Amino acid sequence: MNNLSKDSVSLVYLNDTVFAKNDRPMNRLWYFDIQIKEENKKAVYIQITDAIIAAIKNGRLKPQEALPSTRKLATIIGVNRNTVLKALDILIAEGWLISKDRIGIFAASVSIQDHRSKDKNSTLAPVHKKAVVVLDDGVPNTQIAPIKELASAYRRVFSLKSRRTILGYTGSLGGLKFRAIIAQMLNHRRGMQVSDDEICITRGSQMALYLTAQCLLTEGDLVLVESPGYRPASAVFINAGAQVMPIEVDQDGIVVEKVEQAILKHSNIQAIYLTPHHQYPTTVTLSLKRRLRLAELAQAHNFIIIEDDYDHEFHFDNRPILPIASYMAIKHYIYIGTFSKIVAPALRVGYLVASSDFIQKVGALRTIIDVQNDPIMEQAIVELVREGAIKRHIKRAAKYYKDKRQYFEGLLKTHLGDKVDYTVPTGGLAFWVRPKKEIKLSDLVANLEKSNLQIKDISNYNSTTLVQGLRLGYGSIEKEELEMAILQLSKCL
Repeated sequence: MNNLSKDSVSLVYLNDTVFAKNDRPMNRLWYFDIQIKEENKKAVYIQITDAIIAAIKNGRLKPQEALPSTRKLATIIGVNRNTVLKALDILIAEGWLISKDRIGIFAASVSIQDHRSKDKNSTLAPVHKKAVVVLDDGVPNTQIAPIKELASAYRRVFSLKSRRTILGYTGSLGGLKFRAIIAQMLNHRRGMQVSDDEICITRGSQMALYLTAQCLLTEGDLVLVESPGYRPASAVFINAGAQVMPIEVDQDGIVVEKVEQAILKHSNIQAIYLTPHHQYPTTVTLSLKRRLRLAELAQAHNFIIIEDDYDHEFHFDNRPILPIASYMAIKHYIYIGTFSKIVAPALRVGYLVASSDFIQKVGALRTIIDVQNDPIMEQAIVELVREGAIKRHIKRAAKYYKDKRQYFEGLLKTHLGDKVDYTVPTGGLAFWVRPKKEIKLSDLVANLEKSNLQIKDISNYNSTTLVQGLRLGYGSIEKEELEMAILQLSKCL
């Protein structure tokens, strides 16, 4: 046998690095030993096969995890490459491994069931799992993200003469150039009148909410919130010591008459939190009449409107509605936006807009939490904006999502038309679907998960066991999976 020593070959793992006996370290991401023993009556390739199956069974080799190349694997074990090839061929044929042309060999997604057969030495056959389809609450499709443009922008940033400066510390509010770009965007495209000293860059909109709550609210303050609404925002306000009061949402957005009633009853209202463009989760747009009335109430009763404009760009039927912040005196609003919906969720770049005095408070707190943002990412986004890549991407993405919205509407009409009520949203990446019959949320979710359909993030807006509605995102998965999901939902309803 070529290269096979009398001693067994054992792999030792230390700090995510594989060490072969008497060999130098090789970085690998798999964590199991392959031991070949000459006294074992089984052929060497069978010993390799058994070792890999054992690693899959006990979870050391996880689904979709890559194996080393056949040459490296042969070197690690100390056997001829043909022996390794023979073992892998068997594992692929039996379904334990998957070979992807020109990419590599990966562990298959299998579920092991212990049937306790009479022959304890028998090999259990893999049971393949059905693919799980996940309907999120309105996440963009990363497959259409401008990754090439972003990578190119990164390279340009590092090639600049000033690249040494971007590797140092910057201010807690974010880079001046980036804030200036955002101010220009808000002023020209969203009808606002802001300057760069009224903007703080954050790591996503949730951080912006946290900073807002900590700098605005004190123990005993009351914050009005939409119902149903974005529960993580309410959690942030409660964490800051405030109380939250749900206010009903109908087809025209938050019911302003209910807001007025709350103002008459409570003197400690400090803020109202809104998602007026595409309300979360119902997707409705707050009417102009109600927007103007809320601005008047904020002015008269000295409370702050916290406006979360999380997906402003994706409005399909006409031009996007201008923010409430564009109508108001500057001291009565806080405006929050994000680039995560525009580019990709992993791009944790948001921004908070308010008076310069409030922004200074936010900056001081931000310094305690996190000294600065990601200046390299900021510069890369500046590059994308300046060269027009962001504008082109938004145009392409809006067309793509509008087509997906129409397709998803057709699925709902065909398969769920007699079981749910819904209104086609004017924008955003989700539908709000309301079952015609009352049904327990826990039962519905359990039945769907048994059928490998997961409705994600329902806890973000459902606070009771009875379903008020389901927010079904259509942007992030392909049309075939959307159809599978709706068919399964129809069966469960």
